This record gives sequence, structure tokens and C-alpha cells, in this order.
Amino acid sequence: EVQLQASGGGLVQAGGSLRLSCVASGFTFDKYAIGWFRQAPGKEREGVSCISSGVGTTDYADFVKGRFSISRDNAKNTVYLEMNSLKSADTAVYYCVADYDPFQKGCPPDYGIDYWGKGTQVTVSS
Repeated sequence: EVQLQASGGGLVQAGGSLRLSCVASGFTFDKYAIGWFRQAPGKEREGVSCISSGVGTTDYADFVKGRFSISRDNAKNTVYLEMNSLKSADTAVYYCVADYDPFQKGCPPDYGIDYWGKGTQVTVSS
């Protein structure tokens, strides 16, 4: 059974930091791109960041570039999302995703994602 367990969300003041973790099981972790999407109330789901399989190429949405950093530890089947300089606009449920990535291309759009985890709530107070 595939599982993507996200944790690390919470309530933080604007300008603060959080680190999200995603622990995966049930598939060959190092063959998959792992990413994060988010969805705020009343808004569409949007991609935040992704790290490819293999060399671990990273990709970020423009609205988090310079503030968020994604990394992976294949030995622990875990991906981390370090979020700094948080803004109220970052308030959302954050979802960890996994997609089979044999050519190390990273994450597809949300409709192409293989696996979704349950989200973790991030709330940034202004």
C-alpha cells in the first residue's frame, strides 16, 4: 500500500518558518519525483515545489522562489520542504505527492500525479 505521510504543518506568524516532512512507503522511493501542492480555501490547487528522481533536480513555483527549499533523503524515504519568510498567502493545506520519474524530469501537472498523500495544514497569521 502506497503511503505519503506529511507532517510539520501548524500555526506560525508571518515571517516565520516551518519545515514540512513527507515520509513515503509502498513504492521504490528513489525512482519517483516527490513534490508539494497546496490548496487554500476557495482557491484552486497549485504546485509549490518538486524534486526529481536521480540527480534531484528541484523546481519551485515563482511565488515561493527564494523562500522555500526542497530536499530529499532517499535512505529515509523522506522529502523535506523548508519554508521561510512565510506570508499569510502561504496559508493552505499542503499535499505531498509522488510520481514515477524514470527519466528524472520531475513532477507533472496535478492531473498526472500518481500518488497523493493527505495534507497538512499550514496557517500563517499576519
